[in-house]
Amino acid sequence: MLQVGINGYGTIGKRVADAVRAQPDMEVTGVAKTRPNFEAEGAVEKGFSLYAAIEERAELFDEAGIELAGMVEDLVEKVDVVVDACPSGIGADNKSLYEEYDTPALYQGGEDADVADVSFNARANYEEAIDAQHVRVVSCNTTGLSRLIAPLREEYGVEKVRATLVRRGGDPAQTGRGPINDIVPNPVKLPSHHGPDVKTIFPDLSIDTLGLKVPATLMHMHSVNVSLESEPDAEEVRDLLESQSRIFVVPERMDIDGAGKLKEYAMDRGRPRADLWENCLWGESVSMEGNDLYLFQAIHQESDVVPENVDAIRAVTNSADARESIETTNEALEIGF
Repeated sequence: MLQVGINGYGTIGKRVADAVRAQPDMEVTGVAKTRPNFEAEGAVEKGFSLYAAIEERAELFDEAGIELAGMVEDLVEKVDVVVDACPSGIGADNKSLYEEYDTPALYQGGEDADVADVSFNARANYEEAIDAQHVRVVSCNTTGLSRLIAPLREEYGVEKVRATLVRRGGDPAQTGRGPINDIVPNPVKLPSHHGPDVKTIFPDLSIDTLGLKVPATLMHMHSVNVSLESEPDAEEVRDLLESQSRIFVVPERMDIDGAGKLKEYAMDRGRPRADLWENCLWGESVSMEGNDLYLFQAIHQESDVVPENVDAIRAVTNSADARESIETTNEALEIGF
């Protein structure tokens, strides 16, 4: 069994911990937190061994009546892989700790690409992360775009990608980002950071991205135009996308017209935290004009990178190939509607 430590038990970290626990070949050795709060208490209630990420704050856990298993250094020393799910920028600061114990580390998309040996998306470049020491699992939006672009490149070839990303203002629990009443170009100049980030997965890809930030918390929305090298019809493209295990092509019959109903659907289906690990792509939006493909997809920013982290664990430990890992992860999490 692969022993996995998770440094940071917030929005992403707690989801990754649950996903790792669900895998048949992995165990959560422990999770690390900087301070005692409801998430720290929840980790202990779930039976995760809890470690203090900052030694000077360890006494705060004792004062809160939360038992610690040790310091984060103890956790890093024990595990086969550490998943760094700390806030953006902290992962880079933690890199020297992981190197000190020669422990392979995964970082999240908020870190700069140069923190890692490779930026990772399971569908697009799993093999590049095999046996790597430092791997960056790209951001939620880059993950969503990479899952879409990979099969299109393989099947039809891609001349150019143009995407406008309508981004949520914050996650539901990020009260510090609101309340707001605005629509903000973010950034105001081309490109947004998403295009260059996608090129860390597909270096030779021609892609332009624009970003808008809106006062919403549920999901991101992508308006995508892809100029293909051939001219398939819309039905053929839709069939291709429906065959992708981490793309949910929303049927018109479901009458799901936005992110709100997608989240309601996830809750009705019993998804933990109403998570949507898949790209949610409206089937009726898939349109072809000549060789230009147009579509809309929604990306759940809190969860779509979770299965990617699980697959990256297997890649850096060289414990499964891409197909085997993706199938195992999907089955364990019950990915796919």
